[in-house]
Amino acid sequence: MINQSAFTLVNPQNGNLAFKFFVFEDNSHFDHIQRNNYFSLIWVKEGNGKVKADFAEYDFEASTLFAFSPYQPYMFTPVKPLSGIAINFHPEFFCIYKHHKEVSCNGVLYNNIYSPPFVRVDNTSAATLDMLCQQIKIEMQNPDLAQYELLVSYLKIFLITAARLKTQQQPETMAELKDQKEPFILQKLKDAIEENFKTRHSPADYAALLFITPKALAKITKNHFHKTLSSLINERIIIEAKRELYLTNKTIKEIAYELGYEDEYYFSRFFKVNAEVSPQMYRDTVGYAKAMA
Repeated sequence: MINQSAFTLVNPQNGNLAFKFFVFEDNSHFDHIQRNNYFSLIWVKEGNGKVKADFAEYDFEASTLFAFSPYQPYMFTPVKPLSGIAINFHPEFFCIYKHHKEVSCNGVLYNNIYSPPFVRVDNTSAATLDMLCQQIKIEMQNPDLAQYELLVSYLKIFLITAARLKTQQQPETMAELKDQKEPFILQKLKDAIEENFKTRHSPADYAALLFITPKALAKITKNHFHKTLSSLINERIIIEAKRELYLTNKTIKEIAYELGYEDEYYFSRFFKVNAEVSPQMYRDTVGYAKAMA
């Protein structure tokens, strides 16, 4: 029987958190705004309440798994006390961008601006995730040969299980939209943002592209995504900026220009307002590009 409730691995090269697993019995870990430089998986087994994430607020119930990206702001406000399991991992430990083809969680669990950052966990998936958590706890106490490889393997299976679960639940969301008058507009909006976010940054631009009034589009966006249209556009730009900062050695000026900002300093201010950290600090603390330099 393993009674220890928290296990942490630290990157010996820089002293940063690499991987952490812990059990929580209350909301003390999450009762203030979190903006961490690592990925988080938070499985709320018991309790319910509200979660603020980015520009939106959602209700949640027990048996919910949350996935948060580096520097994504979030905070829980419980109605009933929370308990569950959390896993934190730095991109230097496991990078979802590099391993996208293996785990397919980028755009499903993480970096999806159109869906809530959580998934409901059914009984079958809960059994699988519980087994993985037990194996992680055992391995964290066993710093033998290939510990890193085993932990990454367990983490991959955890992410794949969660991503599959969320993918299965996506059709339910789309089925709800079919009963509404706006699904065509919503899909057209998603396509328009994806095609134009590097050159069109104004909500009015997208209203014009979709031949709808800005006020009507704003109402539809708020009703279905719980976010303003400006928030959706800004989040998509920030996701792309983070990828470039993380995966490439392009200068901040080059990244700004590719995203439609001729003024590097204006872009840096925009990034800091939306990501709560400067582009350079994001690159330095998330770190892959620096490591590859």
